[in-house]
Amino acid sequence: MAEYTQEELSAKILEFLGTKDKAKNKEVATALGVKKRDIDKAVNDLAKEGKIEFLYLGTSYICLPGSKGTAGAE
Repeated sequence: MAEYTQEELSAKILEFLGTKDKAKNKEVATALGVKKRDIDKAVNDLAKEGKIEFLYLGTSYICLPGSKGTAGAE
């Protein structure tokens, strides 16, 4: 498992989401090689800062604000 500081992990998550319309936390954890609980914490912090959004389509996803992942979800 990769070890990142909280700032590095947040940057990696944002970088990953820049390549996707939407993603699940588990998908991000697998792609970055970190524990899902670490992703969960970083995602919640990023959402509080307004840097990512939660998207609910029968299940929850995360996406960048204004990304294609939010199209039609409103």
